[in-house]
Formats: sequence, C-alpha cells, structure tokens
Amino acid sequence: MLALCIKRLSDAGYVYIGMDHFALPADDLAVAQRLGRLHRNFQGYSTHAESDLVSFGVSAISAVGATYSQNAKTLDAYYDAIDNNVLPVERGFRLQMDDLLRRLIIQRLMCNFELSVSSIETAYPITFVSYFATELERLHELEQDGLLTIDGDWLCVTVKGRLLIRNICMVFDRHLSARPDRARYSRTI
Repeated sequence: MLALCIKRLSDAGYVYIGMDHFALPADDLAVAQRLGRLHRNFQGYSTHAESDLVSFGVSAISAVGATYSQNAKTLDAYYDAIDNNVLPVERGFRLQMDDLLRRLIIQRLMCNFELSVSSIETAYPITFVSYFATELERLHELEQDGLLTIDGDWLCVTVKGRLLIRNICMVFDRHLSARPDRARYSRTI
C-alpha cells in the first residue's frame, strides 16, 4: 500500500520525505532534505534542529534539552495533577551520551537515508565499528536483504530500505532491544 501511495504521490509531483511524509519539491521539508538539514521529532519531520518540544495533554511526550518526559496516561491522573497545581508529568528520562549518539544516528538515517561513520567518530569519542559491533552484525543481515549498503565510511539506505526505515533504525535503539516484548515497536525520534 505504501509503495502505491508513493507512486501516486510521486506521479502527482510530490517528493517522498520518508515513512508517511510527502512534500512538494519547493516545500521547506523537501528543500531541507535536499540540503541535508531535515530533522525529526515526536511530531514528525521538521526543518528546525534541536528545538525544545513541550507537549500538553494526556500521555503527551515532551523533549526539553537532553530530557524526555511523559504526562500522566489517564485523564483522571492528568486532571488531578493540574487541579493540585502540579505538572502532570508521570515519568522522565535524562539522556546520556550513548542516548544522544544513538538519537543522532537514527535521525540522520531517517532524514537523509545515509550516515557518514567518520562524522559520528568526529562528533563523539568512539570507534564506530567496535562501539556498534552488535548493531553492525544486524545491519549486515539487512544489507543482505537489500535494505541498505555498508561501504567503508557510509551506511546508505536503498530505495527498498526507505520503505522499512523504522526497522533499520530500530537496530540502534538500545532501549528497544532491552525490551524484547516491544521489539516490534520503535521509540525512535
């Protein structure tokens, strides 16, 4: 179905941005993607990097600085907190270097469909092939399926792989792999 949607919208002049997003070639999202400046947050694709996102409502997720927080998941708990002049935040998470690194990798793959290994090694104090040895093993399986290519310094998602970009990015989601019961779902940004 997605392939049919991509074909029909492409035939109508739209650009496939990724996952379920399309834009006209002159649209800010399409321009940002061409320039390698596209970003992603909980709302979807964006032209704004590292913007704080404060969300309101039941179960809403906010991203402020190097933290994530989620509001109460039930209407009663949410309104009870509001009525008591308390933020309705139920849980929070402070991102560590590993989380920030993985978020960057997932973001680059989802937005640009490619990743320069040397750019990651320049930005973070790691050696990619040893730090992500387990992930690279899993990526080689996806490479055999034709979803991406691993060529020296670059990971490049194929046209076929763009349809399954969430699955490719899930390889880098440490929290997802720690929860086998949720292995089908991604918490990627």
